[in-house]
Amino acid sequence: MEEDFSVSTPCSSIAVDSVLRMSSAGVIWGACFGPFDARRLGLSGSARASHIAKTVGQCGFSCGIFAAIFSFTHCGMQRYRRKKDWVNTLAAGVLAGAAFGAGTRNWKQVAGITGLFCTLFQFAQDSKSV
Repeated sequence: MEEDFSVSTPCSSIAVDSVLRMSSAGVIWGACFGPFDARRLGLSGSARASHIAKTVGQCGFSCGIFAAIFSFTHCGMQRYRRKKDWVNTLAAGVLAGAAFGAGTRNWKQVAGITGLFCTLFQFAQDSKSV
């Protein structure tokens, strides 16, 4: 059975681990999506390679920033409240969604939906199969 490291591990270590994992996922997503997007835009040669590299970097950076905000907030809420429940996940998801969607027109909607999805994912992760 897995040991729960969230009690003894510093929040900064949890955040760094999350950033590394999610940045890697973002880089993989950018490497898959970049060529598709470049083809859709009709790019070729060095413009295509530049667009793919830029997409890989943007996706990796964005996923890493989201992971840092979410995991650090989640860990901080858990330590402050001394409870391990869905409220921590909802608050961290809303805060990360608000920060992530700050440049958009409807950042409140982005924050709410992100919090909802993070909470639903937490419920699914904590549920036990029959």
